Amino acid sequence: MNKIISFIKREPVLFAAIVLALLALIFIRPSPSLCLEAIDFRTLAILFSLMIVIKAFQSQNYLDSIAARLLRLCKSQRSLYFLLTYLVFFSSMFVTNDVALLTFVPITLLIFTRVGMPALTIVVLETLAANLGSCITPMGNPQNLYLFSYYGFSPLEFFALTAKIAIPSFIILTTIILVLTRKKHGAPQKLEGNVLQTQVCFVTIDFRTFFYIADFIICLLTVFHVVNYLIMLGFTVVVMLVCNFRLFKKVDYSLLLTFCGFFIFTKSLSTVQTFSDFINSMLSTPLKTYITAIITSQVISNVPAALLLSGFTTNGDMLLLGVNTGGLGTLIASMASVISFKLYNNSQEGKTPEGRKYFGVFTGYNLALLILLGIVVFVLTYC
Repeated sequence: MNKIISFIKREPVLFAAIVLALLALIFIRPSPSLCLEAIDFRTLAILFSLMIVIKAFQSQNYLDSIAARLLRLCKSQRSLYFLLTYLVFFSSMFVTNDVALLTFVPITLLIFTRVGMPALTIVVLETLAANLGSCITPMGNPQNLYLFSYYGFSPLEFFALTAKIAIPSFIILTTIILVLTRKKHGAPQKLEGNVLQTQVCFVTIDFRTFFYIADFIICLLTVFHVVNYLIMLGFTVVVMLVCNFRLFKKVDYSLLLTFCGFFIFTKSLSTVQTFSDFINSMLSTPLKTYITAIITSQVISNVPAALLLSGFTTNGDMLLLGVNTGGLGTLIASMASVISFKLYNNSQEGKTPEGRKYFGVFTGYNLALLILLGIVVFVLTYC
């Protein structure tokens, strides 16, 4: 029982996906062929390949090295806030929101501890930046990759949609930083020497680097339907076996299994006429789809929401906007938010009385931004 409880705490979304899939198999009893048909193997193959190639780049310290070099340029609190927030915002477009947070939140906690400043607010801003920046590209987060493939968006269509989130969110984040770091009783706090000028991080460049870059390019070409996903998958497996087979252990297989569970659950539910009619009524118009996607994301997270609702609507554009905007709000609206919460909560600052305010500060910023951005995206879409 203790092992089960520990598993639920560690992988709550995977546990929910397994339970729902089992319930569907027991009560709806879909045929084996339907279950097999439900699983989107192309999405799973791309997700697997991107995860492992990103782990490969991490093993060679690319992101850490870039961050260390850029941090030496920071001369004030304002420049530090801008740099860290933008690093997460732009890197999450390519390495996913959770990887961006896993990379930069520990660096942020180290820096702010060394310079004697509280890190709570900047970690919240980095979480916002990761969830918003990752909305922009198909490979930025799992739901984008899935919806891009499921609805067959062209690159132009996809980026035209995500620009409605990207541009306003960039402006909003910039405004927040300007307000937070405005001058109080003189010039903004200066940053002296310390870790910003002394941190050194070395990059490993060898024959593997070129294979990793080639693999990443092939992954991107597969996302945009230039290369067949089976060719990409075969190339990825061979590259990793030759270059670093230990990377296979670092892939988040729980995410892949979560997708499989929800694929089977949603496909099975679509065969139940009563439930299908109800969901269809909730998604009958583009506006209803947008609102339902946002609300559903608050309760079950935006990745499961995308998987669940996609099987019942042809309004793919509004579903895409809804689940991405819906990544803001509650702590579980995006699993990436849970990652930064755990990282901060386990830090030295997170265990202090001030650090325990994280949940309240996080929720305040997220709800405010959800309402503001939700309205802005709606206006840009319909006006």
